[in-house]
Amino acid sequence: MLFRSALVHTGAAPALARLIRDGYVDVLLAGNAVAVHDIERQLFGTSLGMNCQGNAISGGHRNHLYAISEIMASGSIKNAIAEGKLKGGIMYEATQKGIAYILAGSIRDDGPLPEVITDTVKAKDAMDQALRGVDMTIMLGTMLHSIAVGNLLPSYVKTICVDINPSTVTKLMDRGSAQAIGLVTDIGIFLPRLAEEIERLESGAEEKERPC
Repeated sequence: MLFRSALVHTGAAPALARLIRDGYVDVLLAGNAVAVHDIERQLFGTSLGMNCQGNAISGGHRNHLYAISEIMASGSIKNAIAEGKLKGGIMYEATQKGIAYILAGSIRDDGPLPEVITDTVKAKDAMDQALRGVDMTIMLGTMLHSIAVGNLLPSYVKTICVDINPSTVTKLMDRGSAQAIGLVTDIGIFLPRLAEEIERLESGAEEKERPC
């Protein structure tokens, strides 16, 4: 699964954290901003200075850098969890579950966090390695990451691109990812609904298995 920081802004991060915790995600591919915004939400209740309702709060713009500083002080996300500093969220669940996550850096990154791979060639090699054996990918609201990963995927890998911009799927297909299926919607709506549907299907399966 690959996604961008908008997932945190839209309030869908708890749904993704639940999917990770329940074992439905094997690999996470993202950038520095995803991890920083997720950690900021956990430590300070904001994402880029906005609260969970999307309202800017006084002095909230500082929290982004405070979140980076807290992880830097611990030395890594894993250490911050071990110290009890970070107690929830996407990065917490991924670390606790032991799933692979690749954070690919860019020249725009704040920090970046210790786990971010700032050499783009090394980041590409790490993503390529992490994707081996994957038979399905979900791309959430990130055109650049989607195209990058699409270039690494074999054509037989099921590829679902969820984006509010319909041209993202077209660009994916133009770059060779002809197997990509597009769903034009807000990822803030899609992920919670996906988590709810999986939970409903699981509950139905348990009811059928229950002895009379």
